Amino acid sequence: MSPAWQRLWWWTKRVAPWALAALVLALVAQQARAVDWAQVGVSLRQLSPARVALAVGLVALSYAVYAGFDLVGRHLTRHGLSVPRTLGTAAISYAFNLNFGALVGGFAMRLRLYTRWGVAAATVAKVIALSMTTNWLGYLWVAGGVLLWSPPALPGGWAPGDAVLRALGAAMVVLALAYLVLCAVSRPRTLRWRDHELALPGGRLALAQALAGGANWVLMGTIVWVLFEGRVDFATVLGALLMAAVAGVITHVPAGLGVLEAVFVATLSGALPATEVLAVVLAYRAAYYLLPLALALPAYAWSEAAARRSGALRRPGVKDSDRVLRRSGRPTA
Repeated sequence: MSPAWQRLWWWTKRVAPWALAALVLALVAQQARAVDWAQVGVSLRQLSPARVALAVGLVALSYAVYAGFDLVGRHLTRHGLSVPRTLGTAAISYAFNLNFGALVGGFAMRLRLYTRWGVAAATVAKVIALSMTTNWLGYLWVAGGVLLWSPPALPGGWAPGDAVLRALGAAMVVLALAYLVLCAVSRPRTLRWRDHELALPGGRLALAQALAGGANWVLMGTIVWVLFEGRVDFATVLGALLMAAVAGVITHVPAGLGVLEAVFVATLSGALPATEVLAVVLAYRAAYYLLPLALALPAYAWSEAAARRSGALRRPGVKDSDRVLRRSGRPTA
């Protein structure tokens, strides 16, 4: 590739996502002006308090399941951080990830919190990679199953046909199964890319990854379905949520702001009025995004203060194994 084409590709990779995000936001803003927001407020007030309380309980369960993803990394990297601190770090990072994007929550926040407790940056990168694998492995088989079993009824201009959607679903399930087979039969269980390597779990742990990742996506769909009070079938709600998740990743819009709402309105436009759909999605955003963030902010401040009090800030060049040995009183090399 010539230097001119390389420069063009370099700029395209950096500008295209932002241009796409700007286009999506412009379309969302255009649609928002046509919404009867007063009626959306009425629909919000009509939501059942019992249903909202149940949804909040399911949110707590979903965050607990997601936090458990980091236990896979703890097991494989043996970084020595306690289970409660590992879970707390993952839960705080998840709230920041959802609201501010993967770079802030999924990477920067996790890196800050883990290294604050003495875990090496290279080890944190492996934990993040394994957590992401668990999440998207679960997405593959859940989304693939939805497309195979009950392809969503997309708007006319978007619909590629049930046959295409089912073929896509089959491919996603095959990819998820391929990962399980790779983990079960590969020797040694290590993926290498350039100077990086990542330990793969065994077959049983990989299966646990698939189940945990899938369970979290199903829980998220259940939260929205509960808020809809059963007026829309579960498969349709889950399919809309899964599409919105991918749309949010593609557009790079923090918190999928507007994207989540637009996908749900477009997908469910034939089942419910747009104002009712928007009311439910806004309630979901408040329960799943904003409420956990309100709890994560003071939790992060407490974690920083606790790490400073314990002197857990890692010194450069000190290995995780040396840190653990020093805490146990055993001599290091």
